[in-house]
Amino acid sequence: MQTPFNSIKKINEHGQEFWTARTLMSLLGYKEWRKFQGAIKKAEQSCIQNNQQLENHIVAAADMVLIGSGATREISDYHLSRYACYLIAQNGDPRKPEIANAQNYFAIQTRKQEVSENLLEDKKRVLLREDIKQHNVDLAKAADEAGVQKYGVFQNFGYMGLYGGLKAKDIHKKKGLKKSQKILDHMTSEELAANLFRATQAEAKLKREKIQGANNANKAHFEVGQTVRKTIEELGGTMPEELPTTDGIKQAKTRLKNSENDLLS
Repeated sequence: MQTPFNSIKKINEHGQEFWTARTLMSLLGYKEWRKFQGAIKKAEQSCIQNNQQLENHIVAAADMVLIGSGATREISDYHLSRYACYLIAQNGDPRKPEIANAQNYFAIQTRKQEVSENLLEDKKRVLLREDIKQHNVDLAKAADEAGVQKYGVFQNFGYMGLYGGLKAKDIHKKKGLKKSQKILDHMTSEELAANLFRATQAEAKLKREKIQGANNANKAHFEVGQTVRKTIEELGGTMPEELPTTDGIKQAKTRLKNSENDLLS
């Protein structure tokens, strides 16, 4: 459905949607730029308080406007994300019809976006969890061929390399998981991807270098985990032990199944 807010939406070179503050201002019933800037400042404060990266939602910009006789003048503006527009509307007076309409539109659209992003995360988690399940089987086979008899010890060396010295039981405690809960079932897609890389590269190293002996295999697994950790650090990423714990993979599968049923109904 086409709405005034949809009609002024723009798409940048990265395919991301945004609204310009100057065009949004009139739809929200503001007549003075100075007063609307005050609303933007409040949205900036809300953004920071909600632990959001400000530069992802409110970006200072400039536009050129005609002032007569073909001359132009630069005026200040802002590029606003959907979330930023939502915050600006929430800080407005709901007794005004323009603000009430904006609050309704951006609240619904922001929620739709959140649901879509959550389902995408669920899909990535499920796919990665299945991948790592298979690659752990392959890794176990490669470890067995290298002479590993205590696979749990071998796995701990990989975890220690990737998690800065933490063993499986330490990760359980750090993540607040119960003993019966599997670590991999409660990882985000980011953490699963790091562990998948560790598993695939450890298997490849064991085979490529024809490593023999449990001690040598354990050392190789530790080194691979450590290298993955260093790469994350160099890229400015979050260390895996500091990534959030999420609900079980079964819940993610259920949400995906329910979303498919909703589309079919």
